[in-house]
Amino acid sequence: MPRTPDGKPDLQGNWTNATLTQLERSAEHGDRKVLTPEEARKIEGAAAQHVEENARPTDPKLGIQDLPKDCGYGFSGTNCGYNNFWVDRGTQVIRIDGEPRSSIITEPANGRIPSMTPAASKEAAARVAAFRKGAGPVDGPELRSLGERCLTSFGSSAGPPMLPLMYNNTYSIVQTPETVMILVEMIHDARVVRIGGKHVPDNVKKWYGDSIGRWEGDTLVVETTNFHPMQTFRGLGPNRKVTERFTRISADQILYQFKVEDPALSQPFAGELPLNATPDLMYEYACHEGNYALPGILAGAREEERQAAGKQIEQDEADNDKGE
Repeated sequence: MPRTPDGKPDLQGNWTNATLTQLERSAEHGDRKVLTPEEARKIEGAAAQHVEENARPTDPKLGIQDLPKDCGYGFSGTNCGYNNFWVDRGTQVIRIDGEPRSSIITEPANGRIPSMTPAASKEAAARVAAFRKGAGPVDGPELRSLGERCLTSFGSSAGPPMLPLMYNNTYSIVQTPETVMILVEMIHDARVVRIGGKHVPDNVKKWYGDSIGRWEGDTLVVETTNFHPMQTFRGLGPNRKVTERFTRISADQILYQFKVEDPALSQPFAGELPLNATPDLMYEYACHEGNYALPGILAGAREEERQAAGKQIEQDEADNDKGE
């Protein structure tokens, strides 16, 4: 195991968690954590075939109606904006101790995120209803997702827990005796883990939470609390606690394990996946450059308001005419 000058395991370098393995296990696999070799080959073969088919040149004379209606992974028609060039889900399923895994989640036994408690589900529904009361989903930037606003990464790329997405799954780790910094390729997020010390006061809520690390032998254990209330995860709010474990198990792999605890959950859940060393560079995620989606959405909402106001004026004038 490579070590830093102060004798700690060296976690530095560029890593990727891209994988074909799903976060949650498909129902067909039940409580079976390990895939058969045939199942793993089928998943990897289907992904390779998908990449090959979508890498073929497109006839520039074709219009949008002529393009494939199904581009895979749940996208179809005009939603096929992320073509094959941009997507990088990896080429293999997770293998830990040589075992091909059926899901990232390992606990509970079914490999799925537990349900929320009835009280928490009711509170979450009430929050959403209050948030959208009297406003449509396009009325202002505050109603768009954090990723769409380029504030934090999509999904849970930066985490914690740090989970793979359809692209930009590279992480760069820089380590000192006092801190470990994890730079995330998706939306250039940066997490700074303080080694030792205490969490900030409960009233201080931070993007990606407040991360405190400690060494347990050759494993870096990171406990994160105090999440910003706007940075939710699968409906979970700022009261969750995430415990991560980083263990350098070989020259080209870190075993990444996590556990999520929240009073809103019926039970905690945990998972694991490898971070694989990569020679690839970190690329700038220039989130707003050439991104016309958000101003377009907001401009559309303002136009709808103008049209509605114009119709109201016409109606008022018509009512006045009748009155006279």
